Amino acid sequence: MRTVMIVTVLLVSVCFSCREKEETGQGAGTDLSGYPIEMADVKNVRLTDNFWLPVIERVQKKTISYAIEKCREEGRFDNFLIAGGKMQGKARGVMPFDDSDVYKIIEGASTSLLSAPDPGLESLLDSLIRIVGTGQEKDGYLTTWRTIDPGKPTADWVKVVEGKRWESLDMSHELYNAGHLYEAAAMHYRATGKTDFLDIALKNADLVVETFGDGPGKISSVPGHQIIETGLIKLYRITGKKKYLTQAKYFLDHRGDPENHTLYGAYAQDHIPVVRQKEAVGHAVRAVYMYAAMTDIAVLEKDSGYYRATVDVWNNINNKKKYLTGGIGSKHEGEAFGENYELPNLTAYNETCAAIGDVYWNQRMFNATGDVKYYDIIERSLYNGLISGLSLDGTHFFYPNPLESDGEYPFNQGAVTRKEWFDCSCCPTNLIRFLPSLPEMIYAKKGDHMLYVNLYASNEAEIDLNGEKFILSQQTDYPWKGQVNISVRSASETPVTLMLRVPEWCRNTILSGNLYEYEDKRELLPELWVNGEKTGYNLSGGYIALKKQWKPGEEIRLNFPMEVRKVRTNDLVAEDQNKTALEYGPVVYAFEEADNPSVMDNLDIAQKFETVYDPDLLGGVNILKGTDNGSVAIPYFTWSNRGAGKMKVWVND
Repeated sequence: MRTVMIVTVLLVSVCFSCREKEETGQGAGTDLSGYPIEMADVKNVRLTDNFWLPVIERVQKKTISYAIEKCREEGRFDNFLIAGGKMQGKARGVMPFDDSDVYKIIEGASTSLLSAPDPGLESLLDSLIRIVGTGQEKDGYLTTWRTIDPGKPTADWVKVVEGKRWESLDMSHELYNAGHLYEAAAMHYRATGKTDFLDIALKNADLVVETFGDGPGKISSVPGHQIIETGLIKLYRITGKKKYLTQAKYFLDHRGDPENHTLYGAYAQDHIPVVRQKEAVGHAVRAVYMYAAMTDIAVLEKDSGYYRATVDVWNNINNKKKYLTGGIGSKHEGEAFGENYELPNLTAYNETCAAIGDVYWNQRMFNATGDVKYYDIIERSLYNGLISGLSLDGTHFFYPNPLESDGEYPFNQGAVTRKEWFDCSCCPTNLIRFLPSLPEMIYAKKGDHMLYVNLYASNEAEIDLNGEKFILSQQTDYPWKGQVNISVRSASETPVTLMLRVPEWCRNTILSGNLYEYEDKRELLPELWVNGEKTGYNLSGGYIALKKQWKPGEEIRLNFPMEVRKVRTNDLVAEDQNKTALEYGPVVYAFEEADNPSVMDNLDIAQKFETVYDPDLLGGVNILKGTDNGSVAIPYFTWSNRGAGKMKVWVND
């Protein structure tokens, strides 16, 4: 691999040694999750799926190495070496959080190792981690631009007074960098058992604990950009050291507290205390990272105030501020949530990172409650507003994900199509850290006798239930077809309840509220066969529950009846009045100029649409073809893979 050679040469050129780490006995393996429902272990779910497996392999084989090369070109590895005195020069890059992109790449590559062991990739990560460790100061501090030249941040919007650490926490991203460091180190330790990266993270976290809080000599303040909170909680789960959990809660407890620090305002969700926040405001990515951490605290600390706040904000987003594609954050200004029902299409922001953060948060909400509505959000985001951020070639990206393009509006940092990279490259590297973890979202277990099937994708899975290996196989062409076959490959000594999620589009529901609705208002409930016999069922809470002692060879077949569905929006969404959008199964559709050059400005949404699978178009997709004038709609996530042009999700009636 070319990237391995690059990193190896770089390491040799600076001639620094690597000391082998010993196991530290920090409580690794202790179950401190606190959640009643656990996701399946990604290493025990082997994807064979024709939809998701190519996406993940694309990330593993192309996007990771591509991003490493981009980071090398932009000096992000050099910054660690300069900070550590192994190279000479000034800090390179333009963002104060450039370090975090290196951490996210390491996290995604580590996740890949869990499901697809790769000695070459593991060796590459060893090299990258040695480079990162070089930039760490003796007391654990690690933000390269500040170490290299404290008085000259890489971004002019980071204000420097005396050049001291932590003096501009609203924008310095020192604690944001730390959060991604902790998240990546936790995953690397989980994947490899090695403690070299974990030691770097723990040394930094210990400095943070010593530095921030109430009391003599401590800094009373909170991060500008959230994510250190979830990172600290992951370190707590690994080590069992309560101080990391306490520090995470301190940062959350003191948001919106003017006696603690000068408030950053609503942009950073720092306008009122978090337990009093009921409306989603400000920077959308910061917000959902914070809500994820609040959910962790609500569960771990059994804090009802935190839980109520997360529910209130969730209801606000999904009833008033979410796009049909699952995207959030409607405004370019501040990459922020807009007012209630402010959901423009052409100027929609819908940052890819926000979709990823929203999935992380909804996953936690499901693990806390088992409520199907959270997986409805996850599925909608995965198939639409999240995966849209990655091109079909794995090397082009969307930062914003609008629902309309006129081929001219510069929605994408000055471009009208996907870009190879960004000065602010948080989205490409966030896709790298997220997508390899997708297999663990397919299944979840509650206790020893309940197994949720939450997503439908072909796979072979081995789930530990009460010390027994419960093995099953899933075969499906979802989302293009609605049939799912599940085969049980092992016996259960005691009854196991399989909870089969019925997707929201079958239940005549969109986002569990009244922001959107299907025009025909019909439930399309699935048919169920067990061991070849058609079986009735009770649908409760969005799940079909099948409880029995399972035997090897038993079969379940679900048939979800897919039809083209027309969607309308709430009357309070001014932008979409007298407009209609199309869905088929979990997929939102869009009209693109490449398919409709002569009718793009005069689309007929009233006609009927038939579904046609085209194996040669956009990697193989279902298209929706109009029966009157032949206009074609493609899956939203595939648009702009054929160059710039017009696009619409919502079409005039």
